Amino acid sequence: MKFDLSNTRIFIRPGITDLRISTDEILHLIKKIMNQDPLSGAVFLFCNKRKNILKAIWWDKTGFWVAQKKLEKHKWPWPSKKEEVSEITTKQLSMLLTGIDFTQMHDELQFEKF
Repeated sequence: MKFDLSNTRIFIRPGITDLRISTDEILHLIKKIMNQDPLSGAVFLFCNKRKNILKAIWWDKTGFWVAQKKLEKHKWPWPSKKEEVSEITTKQLSMLLTGIDFTQMHDELQFEKF
């Protein structure tokens, strides 16, 4: 099964999330802590303390999908700042899933023409 994320909003919750919590508790985090609508169709990503498990949850109009991946050897490059929820692009998601820390990328410069 292949999912098309081209028009999907993707949110990560920086910092540690106890992934042993229930789906209902994750939905509560999305709504109350992240201030997002869990029924929006957006993908929400969470990471555990060891940074070796990534959990994703999203609504597809009939129910919630919950996916989890555990790395056996490496760690996810996960941002630790909990102050705000970050929305990422599909390109950044692709980088994250391959182990590239997109949060350390150079900021794109904007110049004005003279």
